[in-house]
Amino acid sequence: MVQLCSIEQAVDDVLARLPAHIHMGLPLGLGKPNHFVNALYRRIKDLPERQLTIYTALCLGRPDLGDGLQKRLIEPFVERVFGDYPEFDFLADLHRDSLPANIRIEQFFLQPGSLLNSAPAQQDYVSSNYSHAARDINAAGLNLVAQLLASSSEHPDRLSLSCNPDITLDLLPMIAKRREAGETIVLVGQVHTELPYMPGDAEVDIDTFDLLIDAKDSSTLFSTPNMPVGFQDHFIGLHASTLVRDGGTLQIGIGSMGDALTAALLARQADNAGYQALLDDINLSQWAQLIQREGGTAPFAKGLYGCSEMFVNGLLVLADAGIIRRKVYPDVPTQEQANAGTLDEAAQPDGICVHGGFFLGPRSFYERLRELPQSKLREFNMTRISYINELYGQEQLKRLQRIDARFINTVFTMTLLGAGVADQLEDGRVLSGVGGQYNFVAQGHALEGARSMLILRSWRESGGDVSSNIVWEYGHCTIPRHLRDIVVTEYGIADLRGKSDSAVIEALLNISDSRFQPGLIEQAQKVGKLPKDFRLDPRFADNTPQRLQAIAARHPNLFPEYPLGCDFTAIERDLLRALNWLKSKFKLTEILELGKAALDAPEASAFPEHLERMQLTNPEGLKEELFQRLLLTGLKATAQ
Repeated sequence: MVQLCSIEQAVDDVLARLPAHIHMGLPLGLGKPNHFVNALYRRIKDLPERQLTIYTALCLGRPDLGDGLQKRLIEPFVERVFGDYPEFDFLADLHRDSLPANIRIEQFFLQPGSLLNSAPAQQDYVSSNYSHAARDINAAGLNLVAQLLASSSEHPDRLSLSCNPDITLDLLPMIAKRREAGETIVLVGQVHTELPYMPGDAEVDIDTFDLLIDAKDSSTLFSTPNMPVGFQDHFIGLHASTLVRDGGTLQIGIGSMGDALTAALLARQADNAGYQALLDDINLSQWAQLIQREGGTAPFAKGLYGCSEMFVNGLLVLADAGIIRRKVYPDVPTQEQANAGTLDEAAQPDGICVHGGFFLGPRSFYERLRELPQSKLREFNMTRISYINELYGQEQLKRLQRIDARFINTVFTMTLLGAGVADQLEDGRVLSGVGGQYNFVAQGHALEGARSMLILRSWRESGGDVSSNIVWEYGHCTIPRHLRDIVVTEYGIADLRGKSDSAVIEALLNISDSRFQPGLIEQAQKVGKLPKDFRLDPRFADNTPQRLQAIAARHPNLFPEYPLGCDFTAIERDLLRALNWLKSKFKLTEILELGKAALDAPEASAFPEHLERMQLTNPEGLKEELFQRLLLTGLKATAQ
């Protein structure tokens, strides 16, 4: 029977019941009970005779404020959006490389880019598929699980794993088996007042937990504010949207490219005439047969089913728009049902239109889930990660559900031979993690009618330096080239499945930026992977940002900067646009370069509200004067 207790009593109980070395498992992302974790961490820091190993992923911390202009913009925004969100004490120690000797933090997915320079985080990173995490954590000697929960007055004897049933549901039978063998494993839970109560598989008996912290957490939930979607991402989303087949299955990831895909699907449904006109302007004739065979550009008559390890805001927006609405069989149909002709999925009263493993998103996403009735929430079944990310186990049912699946994931680099890079830099430092990307790519090959799509920007710019994201070689890959399938950039689509190396190279050259095509061709010819007389098709010789920007200007309604909503004020949106432009064009550490840029700044009277927001109305000293002039330069360059 569950025991109610305070946070400190829970820590006392855990220390009393468990051996000297505590192995604590925490959910990925949002579902961690931060207050309890901090209390246990602080206690064990002062007990050198004890040891603590934490197994988890995606430990969420406020964004780095930076310095200078960035800090002036971000600091008030962070205070407003993140409020009293309790930061992890151990995260601060990881950033300072000052983790106590008796404590280790092993993560299989890092908050993207946040721990590149943390030696303990990099050394204790575990490269493991998301679907293997429960197995590996259990094998490491897990003896404590701590989780944030949701409750409902309608279900006093039940709790919901809400945002994170993903690994917990896979762990519970493993824990039960070990307990039967006499092992002591403690489960600690704490209810958060703002977490949506998700019904279905996420619901568990209250007695699943040994200790339930009696004070409900009401601190600010961590959120991921919607960021601006640039023209590159919009064109990527548009191309990818043409390969999503009506009546099929959709998986998308977090980030602006996923938001862009959502925006394109919304336009395909609600403004099909405008959508078609834009596609005609882009000229997709090169891929017309592929689109006809694999996707479509008409509105969704049947709707889609969502199957994604992360239930992202975009999937909820698509559900609200009536695009995600195809309900799937909750069980394998019987022969009797088949003979009776009662297999219409839309008629399934308890059908599900989204399976998700965890969720994380902007504040509006949580608010929308909280306001939905339980009858509607039952269509969004939060469940164990092994169900979503793998085919084995209930494979017959999964194959019936996941028809015409499109698994769409982002990478930051592709090699010209078709390998994708998403998790790690060339020098070995981990940006994020493999997560479930490999699993979805593999399903793209294993499921009949399915396709894996890797999406990326073909080029990037930083400090005025422009470089290609499609390269001849890279020292690491996340997706090996033998699993290559479809690749999408802002310039088009490369269908790589079953193609020879020379055909793969040509297809990727066709969607590369024209500034880098000659160099890439030369590298491929040098090693004999392209014939010496190879010539690029002339229709792809104008893959330039200027051409795409001209197209976008002719269809302004289909390129919203924040297609899924925004947490920034209008002034902050202008400022963010200006600072991103400055960072892309100039090395902010080179004073001479910045001084030259500031010479072209407009008068301060042109942007009085923006200067007030950045506390630069009356600059004091040369440094603030430079800040003001730089900001005005960026505002002028990005004025809309």
